[in-house]
Amino acid sequence: MPPRTVVIGVDSSTQSTKAALVDAGTGRLLAVGRAPHVVTGEAGARESDPEVWWQALCDAVAAGLKESGVAASAVTGIAVAGQQHGLVVLDRTGRPLRPAMLWNDTRSAPQAAALTAALGGAEAWTARTGSVPVASLTATKWRWLRENEPENAAAAAALRLPHDFLTERLAGSAVTDPGDASGTGWYSTATGAYDPELLELLGLDVALLPEVAETGATRIGSLTAEAAGALGLPAGIAVAAGTGDNMSAAVGLGLGRAGLLDHPVLSLGTSGTVFAASRTRPASTALSGFAAADGTYLPLACTLNCTLAVDKVAALLGLERDDAAPGGEAVLLPYLDGERTPDLPAASGLLTGLRHDTTPQQLLGAAYEGAVFTVLRALDELLRACGLDPADPEVAARPLRLIGGGAQGRTWVETVRRLSGRPVIVPGSGELVALGAAALAAAAATGEDPVTVATGWNMGEDTQLPAIQRDSETWERVGSTLERAAGPLLGRA
Repeated sequence: MPPRTVVIGVDSSTQSTKAALVDAGTGRLLAVGRAPHVVTGEAGARESDPEVWWQALCDAVAAGLKESGVAASAVTGIAVAGQQHGLVVLDRTGRPLRPAMLWNDTRSAPQAAALTAALGGAEAWTARTGSVPVASLTATKWRWLRENEPENAAAAAALRLPHDFLTERLAGSAVTDPGDASGTGWYSTATGAYDPELLELLGLDVALLPEVAETGATRIGSLTAEAAGALGLPAGIAVAAGTGDNMSAAVGLGLGRAGLLDHPVLSLGTSGTVFAASRTRPASTALSGFAAADGTYLPLACTLNCTLAVDKVAALLGLERDDAAPGGEAVLLPYLDGERTPDLPAASGLLTGLRHDTTPQQLLGAAYEGAVFTVLRALDELLRACGLDPADPEVAARPLRLIGGGAQGRTWVETVRRLSGRPVIVPGSGELVALGAAALAAAAATGEDPVTVATGWNMGEDTQLPAIQRDSETWERVGSTLERAAGPLLGRA
């Protein structure tokens, strides 16, 4: 019997790093090492020190090796999936010039609007990049940096996305992948390359950017001796190009082999995202038309406020996460960090409909309802943009795949079921981003297709929950509140 080989998939998210050690032959999850991150900022700012990400990666790998009991010599490959859109600015030694601006940093909203106008409007951006600039996109953060910190912009020797920064530390090679690159605002999904006209508009020298690999599974180098020493792994193992977190989750789910929108996915984490696989390039101003990690496409819509926002409401009320009840007449839009979908970067939370008999549990339930309504509304926009009618009974009957931390929460799952009226599937594995990255690592080590690798792995039994009657009354109440409030009450003239 050949010796067991192990691959490591890294999920470097907003709040923490997870390193999944996976049996490359069976997909069995052997261990998950974890290490926290630190996010700072107020008044729209959200930043992290990239060096903390690197230390967290080292700590998470060490914890995973210890927990699994796997010999380091069994590891044959590693790949990083990271939070999208963040701007990492490096000096000539490869060290950060300043903290990274994260995807949920909303300070660049004015720059997003200016860039949209400068190219001729939303349709012009969608035709090139697949996405309209919002404060989340990396291009808007670069424009903000040039306008507000010109000394740091002038001193920049390299710009990286979060996963690029970590991959470069692993392999010593400055390489990204089409999936994560498609969320920058300077990569064209129409041409599969950086867009020279957009780079000129942004005042950005292409020499500052990493090369773009063919896919996230492309082997872009080997683990350097320095990185191997820091991680306790063998030098020379395969390093994949890696990708963004949503693209990696899609690999873990095997979505590259699914038909268009047959398996819409809701990811409930710090942000709420909805996405599905497509073999044709989407181009709609209503969504982000990202590339996928395997050469297909990943139409996606993202909300800023999801599990963290609801956890904040629970903390304010002194309640546990699942100590919630349906909101009744209360409506709580938990837009604590502004909002991306709908595009309300200056938004704040809004509570209305209070009565004498409103309970704390109902207020927490209303926060869940507000967050779930927002992400399901984004799903409806995605379906329409792809030519499907959300009200069509056949479309409405398609099950939702629920992933992310929220998928493990009883109240999250039940609120999604109640407001969607759809069947819900919770995949057997709760670490799909890390497992997708592990599949990319295995593919880089062997040359196989990463989605084929992932679909061949046994990741556990899915939980399938039948549809229940949709709570149309709550849906209409939250929707009408949002429509009334989308102007001055949420900071938008």
